Amino acid sequence: MPPPRQFYRRGPDTRRGQPVTFADVRRRFDFRSIRIGRWVTEAERDRASGLFYDALVDLMHILQGPEALISLRGSLSLKYGIGGQPGVAAHYQPGMRCFSLAKNAGPGSIAHEWFHALDHYLGNKAFSDTPTSMFASKAWLSDATPVVHPLNDRLFACFRAILLDAAGDNPSTLFRTAVDTDRRLRQRYFSQPEEVCARAFEAFVQDAGIRNNFLVAGTRASEEAKRGLYPQGDERARINAAFQDYFSRLGTALSRGQ
Repeated sequence: MPPPRQFYRRGPDTRRGQPVTFADVRRRFDFRSIRIGRWVTEAERDRASGLFYDALVDLMHILQGPEALISLRGSLSLKYGIGGQPGVAAHYQPGMRCFSLAKNAGPGSIAHEWFHALDHYLGNKAFSDTPTSMFASKAWLSDATPVVHPLNDRLFACFRAILLDAAGDNPSTLFRTAVDTDRRLRQRYFSQPEEVCARAFEAFVQDAGIRNNFLVAGTRASEEAKRGLYPQGDERARINAAFQDYFSRLGTALSRGQ
């Protein structure tokens, strides 16, 4: 058997080298459920639980929020090594409010899939006339009716920074690149607003002071990054600033129980 893949991390030492289990992950973050595939060995499970725990703690610190933010107030489920799809490292299932990572191919995808979960969770909370299946990013682009709230204003500022140019009059470079890529590939994937926003969120997480390539990877040097499918330059800085403002205020509100 090849040696297990190694992951780079520079973040807070919250467990001081002590082992953790997936039960500890669920207990700390209050996930609705965590399921592990039958083909995941005991050693793989034990190693993955520590990697997941550290990645989610790192995400919590980057977002400046409490544990309830990570589990979306206990509404989110996780699967590891179960329910995979051929050729797909990780995916979010809106109908089950669950994100799944493949046993050997999912690492680095946590930030992307978590943002899908958040985007979906906010769909019918930030807007008053959307179906439960709709992502908030798509609802915003579709001119759904917003729920008036200061936090929603800052969420919409994130979508505006990602999907529109600095003036707010035309599609952003990131969005136009995604549309052009889909046109060449004769598909509609990269240009879906929820996908554009999830990739922008990945870049925000990777640019944070904490480093964890089990949580996120590939927003700078991957082939997708080289094709411009992640934000770059001034556009990236503008998006990061919008996310920073939103999550700092969201974290404060959640910590106060609002």
